[in-house]
Amino acid sequence: MSMRVGAGECVFEPVADWAKLPAGWSFKEIGGVGCDRQDNVYVFNRGEHPVVVFDRDGNFLRSWGEGMFPRAHGLHMGPDDTVWLTDDADHSVRQCTLEGKVLLTLGIPGRPAAYMSGLPFHRCTHTALSPWGEIYVADGYGNSSVHKFAPDGRLLTSWGGPGSDPGEFNIVHNIVCDEEGWVYVADRENHRVQVFDGDGRYETQWNNLHRPCGLFMTPGRCPVCFIGELGPVMPVNRDIPNLGPRVSIVDRTGRRIGRFGGLHAGLGPAEFIAPHGLAVDSRGDLYVGEVAWTQWPDLHPGTPRPTDLRSLQKFRRVKAE
Repeated sequence: MSMRVGAGECVFEPVADWAKLPAGWSFKEIGGVGCDRQDNVYVFNRGEHPVVVFDRDGNFLRSWGEGMFPRAHGLHMGPDDTVWLTDDADHSVRQCTLEGKVLLTLGIPGRPAAYMSGLPFHRCTHTALSPWGEIYVADGYGNSSVHKFAPDGRLLTSWGGPGSDPGEFNIVHNIVCDEEGWVYVADRENHRVQVFDGDGRYETQWNNLHRPCGLFMTPGRCPVCFIGELGPVMPVNRDIPNLGPRVSIVDRTGRRIGRFGGLHAGLGPAEFIAPHGLAVDSRGDLYVGEVAWTQWPDLHPGTPRPTDLRSLQKFRRVKAE
């Protein structure tokens, strides 16, 4: 029997060497991953070809975005066959067609708002859509805010601020919405996911997490949330086991359903260096993109990066027998 990870209804098998990149190409590292309605996979990465598209078997289809994105960070697939791409170095969000035509830009590319001003954007990180088409942007590294926009791009409201109280953030790293309009925010360095109503009113938080980094919520009335967690990197705790990096799976109340990853960072099957972007396709298969290139020097100071440093894994959903 092949290796299996997860628990209950969320059991997976790693798929080795899934993505078939053209010769000489590299992702370098991956900010975000998404799947369209045909289960094609969009990989938003920091290599020379920012958006690389594969079919579900890993065959290369096309690439686009060259010269447009200085630092890929977040990817969100819209329900209308568009893709929302968040670039933290460009301080902008672009809505694009699946072939790369830009339809809408939020923020002024290359021009950040003042640091910790609460104004959009300063190193924004990720984007999500409500069921009614409202746009939520996590902002991010140079702000501690969430911004809500109308579908036409008008700013409606913002909330948050630096801190650790409810409604405050210490690196707003990722964001998702469910079909009822609740907003879930990965508050990375506060080690929690905060839950808000659509207008930013704090409701609750999920704990028992370590540096939650990536979020993906499945559609439907009983959603499951996949959370990519970064491991420790400080000299005082980087060798402590069982803190990640890992993927946790929770229900909509935050109750843990499953969790997998090694006791330490690793390059083996179902081990991780830095899970950053996650997506699940219509068949339940899971894709995990990593920023291992960035994380490696913190985990292994003074050790050169391996030439085959992995940045993408696919996990095939195992159907209940």
